[in-house]
Amino acid sequence: MGTVLVTGGSRGLGRAIVEALAANGQAPVAFTWNADEASARAVEEATGARAFRLDLRDAARPDDVAAEVEAALGPVEGLVNNAGLRRESLLALTSDEDWQAVLDTNLGGLFRCCRAVLRGMMVRRRGVIVNVSSLSALHGVAGQGAYAASKAGVLGLTRSLAREAGKRGVRVNAVVPGFVPTDLTAGLPEAAVASLRAGECLPRGVTPEDVAQAVVFLLSDRAAAITGQSLVVDAGASA
Repeated sequence: MGTVLVTGGSRGLGRAIVEALAANGQAPVAFTWNADEASARAVEEATGARAFRLDLRDAARPDDVAAEVEAALGPVEGLVNNAGLRRESLLALTSDEDWQAVLDTNLGGLFRCCRAVLRGMMVRRRGVIVNVSSLSALHGVAGQGAYAASKAGVLGLTRSLAREAGKRGVRVNAVVPGFVPTDLTAGLPEAAVASLRAGECLPRGVTPEDVAQAVVFLLSDRAAAITGQSLVVDAGASA
């Protein structure tokens, strides 16, 4: 496979994905970061992957990032849309600003990243896109209306794009993590974490590495006949 680009790869789940891809050694790896340059440089040093800055709400930037990555590392044949934003509040108290920020980051930014690499993938008739959704897209979580709506939109986009791009040899799938302990969830109260994990069948729960391995599988030729699907990685919470 050609270059794999991971958005939001400087920490948490994104970093685990970058590390797993780099350890796999089958393709050059690039990743994006936005706010924390020090963490991005640390990931570069640890994995050999290349870091590129991206604000998902900058509508013009995804095209530029795709061009920069291809100039440095070669054609992008794998895209992992991992970067996202979560702002929690009851829907009745959610501001237009917060709603728009979450939707435009998690869904709009993902759309623009897909579009930036799709043209090249379809011309080459080879490519894989993996979109990171969330279990909140399938099961209601109070206070996550905007986040859940954006992640449900990701699943709909995944299925539609799989139909559009399949005839050109491009596969599009999603991973749907359950509760994963990362920087994004570190501030949650213990009671909230217990509630989110209450339905899990496996006491071990889900680690970032578990989700990363699912992403590596979907990017690989072992998943050559899989497209338009959502792979749930939630320790059985949705069983």
